Amino acid sequence: MENASVKRPTIHDVAAAAGVSRGTVSRVLNGDRYVSTAARLATERAIAETGYVVNRNARSLVTQRSGSVVMVLSEPHETIFEDPNDSTAIRTAIRRLAERDLSLVMMIAGDAGDRERVLRYVKGGHADGVLLLSTHAGDPLVDALDGLRIPAVSCGAVIGRENVIPFAACDERGGARQMTRYLVEQGRKKIAMITGPMDTPGGIQRLEGFTDVLGRKASKKLIEHGDWTRGSGESAMARLLERSPDLDAVFAASDVMASGALSTLRAAGRRVPEDVALGGFDDSAVAMSTHPALTTIRQPLAEIAEETVRILLDLIDGAEHVPSVTVPTQLIVRDSA
Repeated sequence: MENASVKRPTIHDVAAAAGVSRGTVSRVLNGDRYVSTAARLATERAIAETGYVVNRNARSLVTQRSGSVVMVLSEPHETIFEDPNDSTAIRTAIRRLAERDLSLVMMIAGDAGDRERVLRYVKGGHADGVLLLSTHAGDPLVDALDGLRIPAVSCGAVIGRENVIPFAACDERGGARQMTRYLVEQGRKKIAMITGPMDTPGGIQRLEGFTDVLGRKASKKLIEHGDWTRGSGESAMARLLERSPDLDAVFAASDVMASGALSTLRAAGRRVPEDVALGGFDDSAVAMSTHPALTTIRQPLAEIAEETVRILLDLIDGAEHVPSVTVPTQLIVRDSA
């Protein structure tokens, strides 16, 4: 009962302890550059000594900001977090936003009901910006967010909306070219591919890179589609072997799908890489956990996540236009090819 009666320190207490005005304390809390070094240091020391904590509700009334960013994962509930790329994006966003005293709120938008909940949350003024993850072409949430005029950015381009939603991504097509050329240079004659979903940039552009190199040799018979999951890699590999049992190389558009393909190849008695060379994409933790370890394309996931958050913060700070960013990929040769 005694603790319940203790008052929380206020901005007036901080000002008195620092020997500055309440306005100076307010400017320090809001990141105003026009505060002397001495006043800033005295205020920061007083905040630490008094144990003052910003009242977010009160600050929101003044700044018209919520102090949070919502990350929207547009995937079915059952596949959330199967893609290791998502965890990198989430960790990076949490760290970078914390540097600005912003909180990250995660929401799932796997179906119409989920999307409606996201829109209600954003319309309610609970987020200063939106970070889109795994967004598919034609997602109605994108148009709805554009209509709300809230700062939004995508980790990876949104197909058809590249000029509306800025993004950070790797060179998807160039990376696929790197892998396909490498397989050709290894003397492989019949190269198949397991693509990602064809309503995502990774699905479309990695297939384009594959066909750029192989041309007419990239026949429909040697192409199967997956959905980034291990199970889809397993089933796609089984269909490829049924149609083209003499294939001698496979490029899977993600490490996770490549791990599934490896399981199917092993079950079919095919040795990797002796009988079938196998390449992946991402250079995620999965690439080092398979046996043999995956030859893959490294996309700098942490750098992409950093750039995505930087773009969003610039938009939140009032920038009218922030250009999208595309970063290069790198071929990583291991034991599978």
